[in-house]
Amino acid sequence: MTVVVVTDSTSALPEPVRAAHGRLSVLGIPVLIDGVEHREGEDIGGEAILRAIRDGHEVTTSGLPPEELRATYTRLLDEGASGIVSVHLSGRLSGTVAAAEAAAAGFGGRVAVVDSLGAGMGVGYPALAAVEAAEKGSELLVVAAAAQATIGRTSTYFYLDTLEYLRRGGRISAARAIVGTALSVKPILGVEDGRIDVVEKVRTPTRGLQRLAALAVADAGDAEVEMTVHHLGAERRAEALAGWLEERFEGRLRRMDVTEVGAAVGAHCGPGLVGVITRRLA
Repeated sequence: MTVVVVTDSTSALPEPVRAAHGRLSVLGIPVLIDGVEHREGEDIGGEAILRAIRDGHEVTTSGLPPEELRATYTRLLDEGASGIVSVHLSGRLSGTVAAAEAAAAGFGGRVAVVDSLGAGMGVGYPALAAVEAAEKGSELLVVAAAAQATIGRTSTYFYLDTLEYLRRGGRISAARAIVGTALSVKPILGVEDGRIDVVEKVRTPTRGLQRLAALAVADAGDAEVEMTVHHLGAERRAEALAGWLEERFEGRLRRMDVTEVGAAVGAHCGPGLVGVITRRLA
């Protein structure tokens, strides 16, 4: 069996990880700046989004179209894949999962679509688990099951300086955004069952990082873990959080990555984002 894995660029997989897995294809999400389309990971990244936001440009995103996904599946199957597992950003945050399901319908069960119910490495970890299973020679349904199992062992929390960018993009209710602004608080959000919701509100970025760390520790329990700290224009905060977590998880931290989020996630979260995604390995 030669099963391959497709995901989208919101998966935020570090480049060395992507390069190490030949059975992985990553498709760039469309990002529009003042109506001009770019592709995440191809001609635009987090730094460019940060500049565009700070310069006052209109930044929006859209999901992958079914025809592009269909063409990708056709190409991979023509190249010799026996099956495809397609892992994507939460269907409650993007239309890409629905587009993938529509595209997969024409391939007679040779394409399995997995809704990660996550964002950032909340997509990346299930996709990576699928690739690891595929590289062991597992059949299609076993590869898809590996991704599904990882979803249940992955937690995502992130701190934002403001809810304004999520409000603009329709990812969180206007009422919650207004409350956050009115009280001058800093929100900590979680991704639960594919939805973004406010977990806590803090007064300072320092307190926000402390609470992110505490939430990650609580969710990890006694398990060995892999962790990713994402940020947008907040490298010092991200490095500080990663350092603290490395100390706390010494002896059971298999891997730690610190990465700037991609354009699609960055456009909806804004400058100052810091997030921690944890994958429990046992």
